[in-house]
Amino acid sequence: MPHAGGFHFWQIGKAEEKMFIKPRAYLEKVEDITIEFLQKNNIKALILDVDNTLIDYDQNLSKDVEIWAKNLQGQGTKLYILSNSNNKEKVEKVSNKLGIPYINFAKKPLKSGFKKVEKQLKEKPENIGVVGDQIFTDVIGGNRCKMFTILVDPIKEKDYWYTAWKRPIENRIKRKISK
Repeated sequence: MPHAGGFHFWQIGKAEEKMFIKPRAYLEKVEDITIEFLQKNNIKALILDVDNTLIDYDQNLSKDVEIWAKNLQGQGTKLYILSNSNNKEKVEKVSNKLGIPYINFAKKPLKSGFKKVEKQLKEKPENIGVVGDQIFTDVIGGNRCKMFTILVDPIKEKDYWYTAWKRPIENRIKRKISK
């Protein structure tokens, strides 16, 4: 039974469930997010995941991602990193390389990290895009905060163990979502 003022996930109906797990957009990679796409969707800021979204498993940051980030920033788009990684040095290295502020160990899909970034960005949630490669962290968290969620494919198939077990479930969901 739900407690006062709360609900249990199993009480959510099909429509509400789809609302939580379905991204507003599904693209191949972050570099596919163009200034035209952002303008069309009234997005003024992006919250970015790190692992397998900006960098691969081996912590490589591609030149293409660097150029993409600089181009968007140069055109006025605010960028902010929100990562579940507890490896501060890894997230900080990406942050410094791209010139983007960050929060690590964010505990996504909990709302707190998203709300902290929203406050820092000084934008309405509907004007913030959340970009990541995971439905169960990035998409659900962003949707719960009423932000514009953008799912991208992982850079590489190699994952950490705590992500790898979710991939088959996410892949079933992604097959139902068209790019």
